[in-house]
Amino acid sequence: MIQAPKGTFDVLPDDAERRSHLEAQARKVLGAAGYGRIETPSYEATELFARGVGEATDIVQKEMFTFDDGGGRSLTLRPEGTAPVCRAYVEHGMHKLPQPVKLWYMSSFFRAEAPQRGRYRQFWQVGAEALGAEGPETDAELIVLLAELLEAMAVKGLRLRIASLGQPETRANYRRELTAHLRSNEHRLSPDVRARLDINPMRAFDATDSSTREVMREAPKLLDRLAPEDAEHFSAVRELLDGAGLRYELDPTLVRGLDYYTRTLFEFSSEALGAQSGVGGGGRYDRLVEQLGGQRTPGCGWAAGVERILIAGAQQPVAPDPVDLFVALARRDSASATVAFELAREARRAGLAAQLDLAGRSLKGQLKQADRLGARYVAIVQEDGDASLKDMASGEQSELGLAAVIPTILRGSRL
Repeated sequence: MIQAPKGTFDVLPDDAERRSHLEAQARKVLGAAGYGRIETPSYEATELFARGVGEATDIVQKEMFTFDDGGGRSLTLRPEGTAPVCRAYVEHGMHKLPQPVKLWYMSSFFRAEAPQRGRYRQFWQVGAEALGAEGPETDAELIVLLAELLEAMAVKGLRLRIASLGQPETRANYRRELTAHLRSNEHRLSPDVRARLDINPMRAFDATDSSTREVMREAPKLLDRLAPEDAEHFSAVRELLDGAGLRYELDPTLVRGLDYYTRTLFEFSSEALGAQSGVGGGGRYDRLVEQLGGQRTPGCGWAAGVERILIAGAQQPVAPDPVDLFVALARRDSASATVAFELAREARRAGLAAQLDLAGRSLKGQLKQADRLGARYVAIVQEDGDASLKDMASGEQSELGLAAVIPTILRGSRL
């Protein structure tokens, strides 16, 4: 038996219903705040992620699915959504539109990492980006919108952590200070932290071994090194979150595995997910558009894992799609089958949800199937070409001409 590749999964009809519910909630929450839907290609030029995400990141170094397109061009299945959205912003001249340009997406992404619960090599994310606004209100709005979406999906045990990375220049000075601290304690660090000490020392804050974590507790904190204007921006974001009544924790050790972040950084986690508890997060990226060849454009955004939201969220009942009409056959012959097929087709054209029996069931079996589907009415096509219409709620049944079936259902008339 051929099975799906490791790290991938099939979305079956019941799962699709929950995903559709999440998509509807995202459209409701984000659409109300003025965010429009965008979808970018599943693969992009590899350079986009090397320049945008950062060559020193784990994503670029170890986790991308990269291939040659047959013409000597290197392409990569998108590992994240922000760089592609920024590429589209530049390519389509969105800087000419009224700013900010507010966009959201729900797309599949790809990373070559070890599969585990809620983390797959092909996965889905819902995300939002606001390009062209640098005020703290943008940061706070995006954080609140993600909180509202997670609340709408009944995600359990939520925890919000926030921090600020300041500007790249501040971060460069801090990195030198942090690297010096790590060098002086190198013998206490785990091998993987030592291996990337010069490449990305801030990721040492993510270490899980006890010795490294002890070293990091003694490390200098970037929040204490922020430039005055960055500290003021972060303070304004916090005031807005306080005013919105959103609870959060200040976490000076918070880092994310992407190089483009500046200033505000945030992450939502859920205790329902265990050790790998991240649900979604993001931050500000004021220089990314410029790095990709555009004008200097401030930006802020987030992404949240669809599979992780569904695992951590309550199993909310999703109502099945309604079935207005089920078309059954009193007797199976080609003439009756043609009439039933046309009746179902005409019902759909009239705006009704209509199904017909495709499995060759007996009339009794067809009525049972209609009941399982929750059909409101069953039209039983008779041998003479007419039909009887049964109201499944009341059990009443009436003989009608075929032409009267659809108007009767549309009027909601009693039989």
